[in-house]
Amino acid sequence: MLNRIDLRGSTRDPRGLLPRAQLDVSVAVERIRPVVEAVHQHGFSAILEATERFDGVKLERLRVPAEAITEAEATLDPEVRAALLEAIKRARKVHRDQRRTDTTTQVVPGGTVTERWVPVRRVGLYVPGGLAVYPSTVVMNVVPAQEAGVEGLVVASPPQPDNGGLPDARVLAACALLGVTEVYAVGGAQAIAMLGYGADGVDAGDRCEPVDVITGPGNIWVTAAKRLLRGVVGIDAEAGPTEIAILADETADPRHVAADLISQAEHDPLAASVLVTDSPALVDAVEAELAVQVTRTKHDERVRTALTGEQSGIVLVDDLEQGLRVVDAYAAEHLEIQTRDAREWALRVRNAGAIFVGAWSPVSLGDYAAGSNHVLPTGGCARHSSGLSVQSFLRGIHVVEYDEAALRDVAGHVVALSTAEDLPAHGDAVKARFSQ
Repeated sequence: MLNRIDLRGSTRDPRGLLPRAQLDVSVAVERIRPVVEAVHQHGFSAILEATERFDGVKLERLRVPAEAITEAEATLDPEVRAALLEAIKRARKVHRDQRRTDTTTQVVPGGTVTERWVPVRRVGLYVPGGLAVYPSTVVMNVVPAQEAGVEGLVVASPPQPDNGGLPDARVLAACALLGVTEVYAVGGAQAIAMLGYGADGVDAGDRCEPVDVITGPGNIWVTAAKRLLRGVVGIDAEAGPTEIAILADETADPRHVAADLISQAEHDPLAASVLVTDSPALVDAVEAELAVQVTRTKHDERVRTALTGEQSGIVLVDDLEQGLRVVDAYAAEHLEIQTRDAREWALRVRNAGAIFVGAWSPVSLGDYAAGSNHVLPTGGCARHSSGLSVQSFLRGIHVVEYDEAALRDVAGHVVALSTAEDLPAHGDAVKARFSQ
């Protein structure tokens, strides 16, 4: 079922040899640019037009009524409610410990630099609603923003025709459990544009004020809109299709490995599932398990498409040392380590959005209730980017405070450097303070 790539004996850089979904966001940007520009220029009317065209819903208002959010919580399945509350509790515990504290450094007597960590004022949190609905994504976006101290939290999620043109009821219920009351029934590129530029509604209570940062996953159109808005607002990342890589040896249970590959493939036909191993016997056993387990899973057609796509595969390596180089080159969104001494190998990994160690830490645990965040870098971006956290909503601001003696002591150096850079007025601004 999975394509095989044999890197045994190879000394080449594996990056160009590994399976990866081929998405051209730049093409999507040009296709979606008219939608974003229309929302920028025309606001409410452009959002209504795009929503009817892409979602098949005729909106009357942008903002979800407060009573609809309250009702969604009241009618939420008790088991789902309990699970969401547990996920919130665990996520809050982890993210609370991420909050940075201000640090003051005395550079010289009378001269200090303080780094203050200040939350952004207003954040737009996007929750997708395509092939699946994601109340868990509400948790993963809202909790770190709240723990960072963000004042204004806005959720946008696509309207669902089977829910009266409102976002999915479970998404609304998750908002209610987290105390989020400003929710908009807008999805896709038009939602990103609305959050970035703001938009009038039918009245003052329906207006969406622009935000400072937009976070949350989405499809290629959402990603393209984020790229267009970068600079107007901050964004978390350009999310691509989800992916899992599993580094495994002969000690891994093939049932677990197959189940975890399938669980990620369930998201999207473009989802990537990659097994990296030095055990041909494990490969054969996993293939046999996939043949059985895929037929039993609900979304078997979607899963089969993802597993047989060019973005998924099995990579054979000489040993775990080569396997480690391969997974570092791949830089997976989710990386499982199912090997002997799994924690030791995990601590040597440099590039991954999140690492899941051992047989009892599957990715699906992190998706919901590990306490970690499931909004993670994809497409190899884990080589340079991190997942969503409290830091995503904070800005470091340096506060410089020197007294007269401290400035006098360093004035000569400032003047010398300003002269060297042919910016004499810089030096004059210092000398003016000490001339009569």
